[in-house]
Amino acid sequence: MKSLGSGRYAVSISVAAALLVGCGGAQPPIDVPGAMPHAAGVAPARTGHRMSASSYQVLYSFHEGQFHGRHPESALTYVNGTLYGTTYGGGNGCAGGCGTVYRVSTTGTEKVLYSFHGGSSDGANPAGNLIDVNGTLYGTTANGGGGCGIGCGTVYSISTTGTETMLHSFDHKYDGQQPYAGLLDVNGTLYGTTKWGGSSGNGTVYSISTSGSEKVLFSFGRNHDGAFPVSGLINVKGTLYGTTYTGGSSGYGTVYSITTTGTEKVLHSFSSAPDGAMPTAGLIDVSGTLYGTTPAGGDAICYEVGQIACGVVYSITTSGREKVLHTFTPASDGPRYPYAGLVNVRGIMYGTTEAGGQCDSCGVVYSVTTAGYLTTLHYFLGGSGGASPNSNMIDVNGTLYGTTPSGGSLKCDHHQGCGTAFALTP
Repeated sequence: MKSLGSGRYAVSISVAAALLVGCGGAQPPIDVPGAMPHAAGVAPARTGHRMSASSYQVLYSFHEGQFHGRHPESALTYVNGTLYGTTYGGGNGCAGGCGTVYRVSTTGTEKVLYSFHGGSSDGANPAGNLIDVNGTLYGTTANGGGGCGIGCGTVYSISTTGTETMLHSFDHKYDGQQPYAGLLDVNGTLYGTTKWGGSSGNGTVYSISTSGSEKVLFSFGRNHDGAFPVSGLINVKGTLYGTTYTGGSSGYGTVYSITTTGTEKVLHSFSSAPDGAMPTAGLIDVSGTLYGTTPAGGDAICYEVGQIACGVVYSITTSGREKVLHTFTPASDGPRYPYAGLVNVRGIMYGTTEAGGQCDSCGVVYSVTTAGYLTTLHYFLGGSGGASPNSNMIDVNGTLYGTTPSGGSLKCDHHQGCGTAFALTP
C-alpha cells in the first residue's frame, strides 16, 4: 500500500513550510502548521459526527498469486452491469507485479482482464480510474512506457474483454510524468493531469484523442499557479476544474479552472488553517457549487504527529469563494484524513477517510450534507473487512461501490492484506 510521502503523493520541493515527510501507516506525512485564526469570510466548521447503520459487504478480497492483482488504488467504473477497476500491483506481467485491469460483478465474481508488463511498450502501476467511451475503457499508468528511465507513465485503452493498446507514453519535460489521475471525456476528447513534468517539472494538464494524439494544455510552473496535480478534472459548462497538491500563495495547494484551450486560473489557494491543505482529490459539482476534501489542514490538531491537522470538507463557487463545511478532528473513533473525494447521491455527499474510526488507522465511510453535517456510516476494522480507503466511491442505483488498498485476505502481503472491493447501501 502506498501512503503519502511515497507513491502518488510524494513531492520534494523547497516551498516554505511545505516539506512532505512520511509518517508511516495510514497517517498523512504532511507537516502542516497548527491552528491559525479563522480567515475573514470563512465560517467555523461543524465538527460533530454520529454513527448511522448501513449495509456493508466485501465483494472481493485481492490475494497473492501469479495472476492476481494487488492493492487497488483506483475507483471503480460501472459499465453495463459490471464493475471495472485497476490494481497498482500484482499480475503476471513483470517481476513483482506491474498491476492489472480487472472486472468484478456486483455479486463478487472477479477476473483479471490484463496484466501490465512495464518497459517501453507497455505501462505499469495504474492508480487512476477507468472511463467508458463508447464501450471502450481508457486509463492511465503512473509508470512504464518508453519516455524516461523506468517510464514516465502512459495513457492506454482496453476493451471489456481485455485487449489493451498503449496510446501515449509520457516524456517528462515535454509533456509530463506520472499521470496518477484518471481521464475526463469531453465531447470525445480526453483530458488529464500529470503529477510531475512539463516545462518546469511541476506537472501538467493535457488533452489526448482516443487515437493517441496528445497535447499539453498547461504546465504548472510558478508557485502561485499551483504545483503537482494528483487529482483528475471535472467539466462544468465547458470549463475544467481541478486541484493541485501544493503551490499557491501559501504553498498548501490550490483549486484552479482551465479552459479546454489551456487558459488556467487559480480560484483558491489553501492556507492550511482553517481552510485545509494539500488536496489529493478532485471536485464534484452539486447544483453549480463545487465540493471537495483535503487530507490535511483545518484548525483541529490531530494527535499522531503533533502539528498535523486532520483535514476538511469544503465548498467553493466557480468564481472562487471557498467555505469550510466540516473539520475532521481527533475525537474518539472520529474519522480523519479524507484522501478520497466525494460522490453525490440525491443531494447527500459520501466519502471515505483513510484513518480514524474504531480501528484507529483503518478509516470510515461517511456522509456529509451541503450544510456540513457529517454522519459516520461504516467503520473499517482491518482484516477481512478492508482498511484505509483512499479512492472515490461510485453510486450505482443507490448502492456505493469502492475499494480499499489494504485489508482483505491477511495471507497476502506480509499479513497487511492486498485490498478489497466493497459495496455499501446507506
